[in-house]
Amino acid sequence: MDDDPADRRDPDARFLLANERTLLAWLRTGLALQAAGVATFQFGNQLDAQESISLGLIAVGLACHLTGWWRYRAADAAIRANRLPRRGLAPDAIVLGAVVLSVAVGALLLRDVLG
Repeated sequence: MDDDPADRRDPDARFLLANERTLLAWLRTGLALQAAGVATFQFGNQLDAQESISLGLIAVGLACHLTGWWRYRAADAAIRANRLPRRGLAPDAIVLGAVVLSVAVGALLLRDVLG
């Protein structure tokens, strides 16, 4: 029969709550990147590429928000279907973007200090 009672049970609440905590971590990270973008714009007057770096940090922060929401929805559906969600490439792309922007800020600050 297709109506197996084991298929209709609710998922463990611990998995759902862990998924929500993961979403909150994505949102915190996105807010931190956006705050760094605003700070760079406000206080980075001596940086040559101040506007570009600020906008890049804000964009990566927004990507964190969207990725977190998308992954939350995918993981919720997977948990309720009793399977694992797919990982995807978005976390790697966000880390790469944050690293590139961090290196750019560090290089510009180092150039100003040494030059």
